[in-house]
Amino acid sequence: MPHHNLEHPSPELIADLQLSLTNGIGPKLYTALLQRFGSAIDTLSATPEQLRSVEGVGPKLVREIVMAAEKADVKDLLNTCAANKINIVTRANGEFPKLLREIHDPPSFLFSQGTLSSADELSIAIVGSRHASRYGLVQAEKLARGLSLAGLSIVSGLARGIDQAAHRGALAVGGRTVAVLGSGHLHIYPPEHVDLAHEICRSGAVITESHPNHPPKGTAFPQRNRIVTGMSLGVIVVEASSRSGALISARLAIEQGREVFAVPGRVDSRLSQGCHRLIRDGAKLIESVDDVLEELGPLFAPVQTASGVVVHHPAELQLNQQETLVLQAIENEPTQMDDIVVRSQLPIHRVLSTISVLEMRRLIRRTSGTSVMRV
Repeated sequence: MPHHNLEHPSPELIADLQLSLTNGIGPKLYTALLQRFGSAIDTLSATPEQLRSVEGVGPKLVREIVMAAEKADVKDLLNTCAANKINIVTRANGEFPKLLREIHDPPSFLFSQGTLSSADELSIAIVGSRHASRYGLVQAEKLARGLSLAGLSIVSGLARGIDQAAHRGALAVGGRTVAVLGSGHLHIYPPEHVDLAHEICRSGAVITESHPNHPPKGTAFPQRNRIVTGMSLGVIVVEASSRSGALISARLAIEQGREVFAVPGRVDSRLSQGCHRLIRDGAKLIESVDDVLEELGPLFAPVQTASGVVVHHPAELQLNQQETLVLQAIENEPTQMDDIVVRSQLPIHRVLSTISVLEMRRLIRRTSGTSVMRV
């Protein structure tokens, strides 16, 4: 879907903004109101009695909603966004990350600079300490580079330390990266990352649910973390002390049904405590990109990569050309070896050896002596 025209905004966008900027309406209540009335326009024109039928809406909030159209003047907001090339991505917009829609409290909308892409459906979050060690920074950058080269987008929070290393790792190999802010676009935090944010916009996106002039506040950062994990298939924690915000991200990821990975560290380092605790509690210990791709389960729906290949499982991103050819010839139901040979146009001995590799990677399984199917 095209970007909203902010100079001539649609009535739907104006109503969306008026409703979501109303005092007392957070993402959960916004979702409940839309489910009850169908749209923001219909919510704003509902009667007080109808509004009170929604759980969580009391007399005070009814008054706020009834007055929203007059109180929430969104012209200034739209002008600020237009002047700073900030796009407003509503949940109805095709750019809104698919995985993020599925969490129980998705943002009402996102303010975005740069471009969100369908390729971001193959995203992995990398988070960790702001006061990272040299070891942690090297590991974060290395994982981000490798996962970027494999075709995943790297999502992080633009913070100092591990986040910065993750974004830089993706940028270094020309990969996609998405930064999620805990503030508005006109208050990039930390301030020394303004240039990094601009760089990210050129090959990815900088997004936030805070309007452009919103200053950074401590309470916004845990809220921000649910977006980092919510738009990702899984989260990698590289370094975290026992009280690190990265552990909040890990907990959110578990609640959202995402995979949690942890990089082990030195046993005598305070920065290893959080990761080692996560591993004890069931997070996957990872040492390499392969460890991550093998652990990520099948995708909710097939995704087309930037190179045009349709992927059903992140592990497919590591396949060479021959392995991809053979896999593309195998269907979701039992497929005969002869058909695979014809479709792939490869000699039988190559097909058989490649099938063994795909079996070991748990991408296919044998259904008989002469047929296989995708897992």
